[in-house]
Amino acid sequence: MLEWFYECGTLADTATLGRRLGELLFPDAVIALIGPMGAGKTTLTQSIAAGLGAEPREVTSPTFALVHEYASRIPVYHFDTYRLKDVRAFVELGVSEYFQSGGVCVIEWADRVEQVLPVEHLRVTIEPVGDAQRKFDIEARGVGYEELLTRLAASFSER
Repeated sequence: MLEWFYECGTLADTATLGRRLGELLFPDAVIALIGPMGAGKTTLTQSIAAGLGAEPREVTSPTFALVHEYASRIPVYHFDTYRLKDVRAFVELGVSEYFQSGGVCVIEWADRVEQVLPVEHLRVTIEPVGDAQRKFDIEARGVGYEELLTRLAASFSER
């Protein structure tokens, strides 16, 4: 497992992180987002989708729909498990098929369904430390995600 920490002070910084991450994603990627209410999970998802070529203004929290799909160079499947009764409800959404659909799965409140996530995924824990300030703890679980995280971190050290 490879881990990288990123701190940002503005929403624009969060958007940059998400766009760069989105540009590096690959088919069947799974991004597990963890953080309290208002941490910026949906904001980060909007930027990830933008990095993949989707229209970020179309990305909204799927709290009531449970999953939204967005067209981009790789389809984006955006899940929100906050209101799910239990893990079984997540499984019944057909999530295992989504994981193998060739798209990118972004899961908000992923800590609620961690036991059914693929072993290999990218785990992003967001900690708010101010109005727009955030700390991101990004863990790569699996070789493909370690390569992705290495490239992401390098994109910030180069600029």
